[in-house]
Amino acid sequence: MKQTVQDFFKRFPDDETCLVHLFENSYGQGHTCSKCQKPAKWYRIKAERAYSCQWCGHHLHPTVGTPFAKSRTSLQLWFFAIFLFTKSRNGVSAKELERQLGVTYKTAWRMGHEIRKHMANVDGDDPLGGSGKTVEVDEAFIGGRKPGAYGSIGKTVVLGMVEKGGDVMTEVVPNRRTKTMLTPIADNVLKGTEIHTDEFSAYDMLKDIGMDYTHKTVNHSKKEYVSREGVTTNTIEGFFMHLKRTIKGTHIWVSPQHLSKYTGEAEFMYNRRHRPESHLTDLLTVFPNQTSTA
Repeated sequence: MKQTVQDFFKRFPDDETCLVHLFENSYGQGHTCSKCQKPAKWYRIKAERAYSCQWCGHHLHPTVGTPFAKSRTSLQLWFFAIFLFTKSRNGVSAKELERQLGVTYKTAWRMGHEIRKHMANVDGDDPLGGSGKTVEVDEAFIGGRKPGAYGSIGKTVVLGMVEKGGDVMTEVVPNRRTKTMLTPIADNVLKGTEIHTDEFSAYDMLKDIGMDYTHKTVNHSKKEYVSREGVTTNTIEGFFMHLKRTIKGTHIWVSPQHLSKYTGEAEFMYNRRHRPESHLTDLLTVFPNQTSTA
């Protein structure tokens, strides 16, 4: 079901509704107090974003462990910013958040980065592949060139892995050395997986890292994009093409320091490509860093 702006504001008309949503989703009445260890009725403390235990008065803060913690920005604006992220195919720039939310550019920039980090946390890092499954692996160069440089010099290397018909995973790596490239694969791709790559020499060592991978290649230097055996890296290359278009078209430029946040956002959107209706729900109900000790 499509979620419109009208639907959003009907569901979250004010800050109080947003705070109640966070409380009910993560705790709810009857939640066991972390201090007195009793199931309690929780009373709203109007002076702050908190609830109080009926027995011992311990305060519970539903925003702790969320992107909204320690932020003075309206919860409704935070929720609406997340809504905007879920409705954009090519990302949301800080300038767009500034215009839509009526906040300063500094605030919009921080909100955008916190939301991207949250998207990556919600997406998680479940391993890819396994016996009988295929994972495509490739690398992309993101960013601008240094003056007078050529090729990939001055760019940031991103290693990408995608299970055919499944999820994608990326990692920003410092270089294309063999160990640098193979370590993320061994850490995130299960034993027995059939791995498809291009002819880059670093991947030749996949057979030596003790993961029982079956390694097959497609030769791009010979203009081969699908081998006679059906080997291809078209899926991961398509993911990278979209990532580059997003960065160039929406953000213009992304620093190496923050690039992993943008790749994490792209992973979240790709991995839920078949269930876009879940985007907002997932981001407003799943908080991996949240605890009940606040």
